Amino acid sequence: MTATNGSNDSRGIGLLQQRFRREEFRACVRALLMTPLIGPAHEDFAVIRRQAESLREWFSRETGWILQVEREGARLYKRPGDVTDAMRGLPGYDRRRYVLLSLACAVLERADPQITLRLLGERLLELAAEPMLDFTFVLEAQHERRELVSVCRTLLSLGVLHRVAGDEETFVQAGGDQADALYDVQRRMLAGMLAAVRGPSTWSPEEAPKTLEERLRALVGEHVADSEEGRRTALRHQLARRLLDDPVVYVETLDTEARAYFFNQRGAMAARLCEAAGLVAEQRAEGLALVDEAGVLTDVAMPAEGTDAHVTLLVAEHLATGQRQRRTDGAGTAPATGMREHDIADFLHEAKGRYGRYWRKSAREPGAERELATIAIDRLEKLRLAVRMAGFIQPLPALARFALGEAEIRESRGASTRAAGLRLEST
Repeated sequence: MTATNGSNDSRGIGLLQQRFRREEFRACVRALLMTPLIGPAHEDFAVIRRQAESLREWFSRETGWILQVEREGARLYKRPGDVTDAMRGLPGYDRRRYVLLSLACAVLERADPQITLRLLGERLLELAAEPMLDFTFVLEAQHERRELVSVCRTLLSLGVLHRVAGDEETFVQAGGDQADALYDVQRRMLAGMLAAVRGPSTWSPEEAPKTLEERLRALVGEHVADSEEGRRTALRHQLARRLLDDPVVYVETLDTEARAYFFNQRGAMAARLCEAAGLVAEQRAEGLALVDEAGVLTDVAMPAEGTDAHVTLLVAEHLATGQRQRRTDGAGTAPATGMREHDIADFLHEAKGRYGRYWRKSAREPGAERELATIAIDRLEKLRLAVRMAGFIQPLPALARFALGEAEIRESRGASTRAAGLRLEST
């Protein structure tokens, strides 16, 4: 009897250990998907080191992505399934700021183990003066110093720089000799910044790709074995990358070969990816989405708190309602006309009368609805819920899952009135 109880206890402990390892592995996958470059200070880094071998095997098998884990940090070399996707990127970054980030990394690659913010700026100015760049940057104005500081803060957040002393804001405001900051340069993290198969400096001027799309494809182009198995593996990796990276994968965006593989394998593929990453599969005739119910694995959450998020939900409902009406009127097979941006701005102007008192002050200013409309459309595009096409905002099929019930306005106890009860329904 004692032996039996002991065996049961051992099995129970074993099951708990297996469950713990699965949950730990899932947390690591999620952390790496959201932050592919992780330094030692990251809360999940110790666990990633412990699970490194299993993680390397899983990412290699399912996505073809390489995972490098060392004492100094971890780097998942993610490569997008669609290099032409313009919806990706660091928040608040445009072409100019990406150039500054690239130049800053070039400076740091040649720098001593420590560097000051001012010295980084001076050396960056020297590189920016290269005529081939067709780029102008100086540090005389406050807004230009703020641009440099924004890049430094990105590098700080990625673990490439570590602040030793000083304050960036003082540098922005004063700009004098005494306003400075000192950083340690983390070489291994810096080396992991570029997730390319081939470095851009390896091309001679004669063979260098000319257009941006050609350059992007050349940077991440991978060898595919000239065999049926090799092509099938490449297709699986491409689809898995899109399923993990994109909000939704629409069938119509796939070529003939990828579409055939997708229809045959999407159920099994979705099950594997969902199990490892803690996601939920939503399969529809139009495509497949892997949804994170916790709302963590996304750069743009929906629904979310704040004026911009609320406005985006209102616009989503407005577009979805028009989509449903066209289907009801028998126009479901006709090309959708969508709405123009000024129509959405007009809708938000009307919505401001009902919801404006719950929005931030700047959103209630005259004419603010035009900026709000642009913000909402940008967010919907990033979530693959709508697309700008031929001057119209066209709703995409996944928008149908966002239907808002009537907003319930409640008085909060002991506080000011606020909006509440926006209900998300799956349709």
